[in-house]
Amino acid sequence: MSELVTGEAVALELRPAKLPSRALAVLLDLVVAVIVYTVVSIALLAATASLDEAAQIAVSIATFVLVLVGGPIAVETLSHGRSLGKLACGLRVVRDDGGPIRFRHALVRGLIGVIEILMTFGVIACIASFVSARGRRLGDVFAGTLVVRERVPATRTGFVPPPPPWLAGRFSGLDLSAVPDALWLAIRQYLTRMQQLDPQVGQAMAEQLASDLSARTGAPVPPGVPAAAYLAAVVQERQAREVRRSFSDGTAASGPARGAGPAAGAPGSYTPPVSGPAVGTGAPDSYGSPAAAPVQPVPDVTEAAPADARSGAPQDAPPTERPSTGFAPPA
Repeated sequence: MSELVTGEAVALELRPAKLPSRALAVLLDLVVAVIVYTVVSIALLAATASLDEAAQIAVSIATFVLVLVGGPIAVETLSHGRSLGKLACGLRVVRDDGGPIRFRHALVRGLIGVIEILMTFGVIACIASFVSARGRRLGDVFAGTLVVRERVPATRTGFVPPPPPWLAGRFSGLDLSAVPDALWLAIRQYLTRMQQLDPQVGQAMAEQLASDLSARTGAPVPPGVPAAAYLAAVVQERQAREVRRSFSDGTAASGPARGAGPAAGAPGSYTPPVSGPAVGTGAPDSYGSPAAAPVQPVPDVTEAAPADARSGAPQDAPPTERPSTGFAPPA
């Protein structure tokens, strides 16, 4: 059972449904339809009791067509391919290319379903599903639809294989700005499932995607490089650029880089010593930040006066008048 692969080489996550799940969904839909048909028939029978037999037969046929034929068609059209039974079983009706169905698809499925499901009790539908490779009944074949599984196990995640080591960094100069997101998605989905494809089909898809990518980037595929390896290397280059852009944006938004000094004039900033004005003069230093705090210089006593005058005032200092204490020294 393989995934759906569209014409653009996009492998869809949805998988074709097989007979057991489809039969259970149809059985649930029939049970609901029969209950609704019974309730509506009883109500109409009580309301048309005064009519003649022909009118009652006409009302019964109209009720059958509207409830058992028109009901499923309306439900699939309005819900885009999900009836009550399919919703309970995790199924959905889609077009062959994976798109949602419309009224004409639901109409063809409903009309043919009357024959292969209601009138033959599902025998024709079962035989057609066994024969079909993707489990389609006759209504799906004529309508161009497919019943797929909507619930995919979470463990089956796509893994993009890394490129060969000798291609690492080789495409760092490519201009990837003109590559649309749809092409990136197609390339990524191809890389995650290229091991599941037929070798010839996978090679053709890889060459087509590589040609489209080289046309967008303006640089041809290097000779001797396989198309799949070229795609993987370019995807890795794009991811590396996204990572670098994310980290650069985060660094710019978080403030100055680690290791940079505090801003000028900030409290607690360190001013390196420089040759220039003395400390405490208040003149700005060469970094553009003022001195930290005015500190008065401490004079060196040994340099300010000679040795014989260290205990008193300097020699050149003028005499000072001292107040009288009333004590006269002896002669």
